[in-house]
Amino acid sequence: MLAATCAGEQTGPMNAAYSAALCVTVACRTGWRPALHLLEPCFMAASTMSADRRAALPNRLLASLPRRECGRLLAACDPVELEFGVVLFEPEARIRDVYFPTDSFVSLLIPVDGKSHLEVGMVGNEGMVGVPLILGVDRSDLRALVQGPGPAWRMGARAFVREVGESAVLRLALHRYLQVRMAQFAQAAACTRFHLIEERLARWLLMTQDRAHDSQFHVTHEVLAHMLGVRRVGVTRAANALQKRKLIRYHRGEVTILNRAAMEAASCGCYQADLRAYANLLAGA
Repeated sequence: MLAATCAGEQTGPMNAAYSAALCVTVACRTGWRPALHLLEPCFMAASTMSADRRAALPNRLLASLPRRECGRLLAACDPVELEFGVVLFEPEARIRDVYFPTDSFVSLLIPVDGKSHLEVGMVGNEGMVGVPLILGVDRSDLRALVQGPGPAWRMGARAFVREVGESAVLRLALHRYLQVRMAQFAQAAACTRFHLIEERLARWLLMTQDRAHDSQFHVTHEVLAHMLGVRRVGVTRAANALQKRKLIRYHRGEVTILNRAAMEAASCGCYQADLRAYANLLAGA
């Protein structure tokens, strides 16, 4: 039954993307390890599905944890649907839950002068939202805002802190992830200060594509200006420049990445630096 599910052969409402997520969940909880050739068709099918039909994809951070720790965390999680625009926590407010996005993503914003916010990080299925709890701190200086709606795993803060406190192996793994987040925050600060708007926009669009699992997604110039901390006219000029180079198509808030390789070349080096940081984390898992 499980093998058939992983191979995407089961009929009915359970689609291949959900099957892949189920494989990872069952593997963590039971110790069963599906053969790679069983998983590959699931993820290939998931990558070609439209957004409204895709079910939960695996969270890579959870999947990278040791089997026992992954199972313990999943046993305490509930599947939820994150809605666009929902604030998961505000600065200085108590963090009540942690989230492991699967096919959703969240922007981490820092308030500026009490009037606006600047994005300093983005979390998709590569990580988790609520990292201060890894250190036992139940508040954050950031706002966590859902930018990409979709499924995620949610775990209560108390249960999460308890699991981290009881497992040295889990603490070590999560501390490594925390180091990656800190490096990415520092990278974002340097990017904001030194790189051109067009390069930063290309980087942001690539990061969004990675987490949306789709080459097409919705974002307005107003939101982009908000995320990048620049005036709207600057975003308009940068987007027009990318369109003229035939790297993207932009119409009424709908962005389509037309040339992924060229977009990576157009972005600043911070995009590749972020990828290397996470690859190093997985290599050491």
